[in-house]
Amino acid sequence: MILTDWKTAFMPTTLITGGAGFIGRYVAEELLAAGHNVRILDSLIDQVHGGHEPALPEGAVLVRGDICDKDAVAEALEGCDGVVHLAAEVGVGQSMYEIARYVGTNDLGTAVLLEAIAQHPVKRIVVASSMSVYGEGLYRAADGSLREKVRRSPAAIRAADWQPKDAQGTPLEPIATTEDKRVDLASIYALTKYQQEQAVLIFGEAYDIPAVALRLWNVYGAGQALSNPYTGVLANFASRIANDQRPTIFEDGEQKRDFVHVRDVAAAFRLAMESDRAAGSVINIGSGHVYTVTQVATLLTEAMGRPDLTPEILNKARTGDIRNNFPDISRARDLLGYAPQHRLEDSLGPFVAWVAGQAHTDKGDEMRRQLEARGLVS
Repeated sequence: MILTDWKTAFMPTTLITGGAGFIGRYVAEELLAAGHNVRILDSLIDQVHGGHEPALPEGAVLVRGDICDKDAVAEALEGCDGVVHLAAEVGVGQSMYEIARYVGTNDLGTAVLLEAIAQHPVKRIVVASSMSVYGEGLYRAADGSLREKVRRSPAAIRAADWQPKDAQGTPLEPIATTEDKRVDLASIYALTKYQQEQAVLIFGEAYDIPAVALRLWNVYGAGQALSNPYTGVLANFASRIANDQRPTIFEDGEQKRDFVHVRDVAAAFRLAMESDRAAGSVINIGSGHVYTVTQVATLLTEAMGRPDLTPEILNKARTGDIRNNFPDISRARDLLGYAPQHRLEDSLGPFVAWVAGQAHTDKGDEMRRQLEARGLVS
């Protein structure tokens, strides 16, 4: 055996499903830098990749195949020590009308992967979940009590009464959402992500394989699919601004979110692969900072040199959308040693520079027409 093979034999091999996607490429880079061999399983769907094979980090090996194809999954899994499961269809709005596609890829795909792992066990599984499983975030009522399951009525949304209220009509105060909050699945996408995380955690416990679910907030950074209207909101805004269009915002723009840089997310996945204390846990991954959607759009128009493109406030809501949701990341700090390094205000320069060098098509209006044609916008 030559020296390079000898060295490789003592390095863990990690499979990243969906690893050619936006987050997956950064996770691959992070794991390679930490001494892993990295194998990627990805079907390279057009909606994400636009018919082009993306540039992968040097050293990553691509197995092109669908997560629902048991033979492709078995091939990709052979000889692996761990799995980062990112493969999923992503998009709250689209999930409400392409239901079979979302359930098929997210739920069935996870089942196929777990059956393969049962035949070829690994030492650890980390699955990407989503903030969407919470529905609305955590709220505090005027009397100080916590409200875990908050939903706005269709009548209130039609009346543009956006802020959740208690039974007496008093507005509820949004506070940081902890992992102990009960889930409230408000979209098909959320349902499939919850199924993914729970299937992995149940499987891990049954087969004595340490498993961790990371619930991700709004991820941004260079490399997002700018022509995919179901990707992150920051990429959608950037695509519109770059095409001389005002960023469009549903509701009144005052809804609150957390935006986390993809490099911090990649670090969280590496830490979850390394931490024995995290096994069996669901863990919030965000930046720890809160922004309104209008603030984000305004910061981006200024960073892109187009402050004249003021956000277009639609005063309409999409079915499945929630008002406020931002995370408490204390558990991530405690169990993973997670310490986000990138704040939105300080990270827009590199993002904007990357956007300037990309060719893309703004499909935001097309997405809106698709939703409106199905009665999914109020």
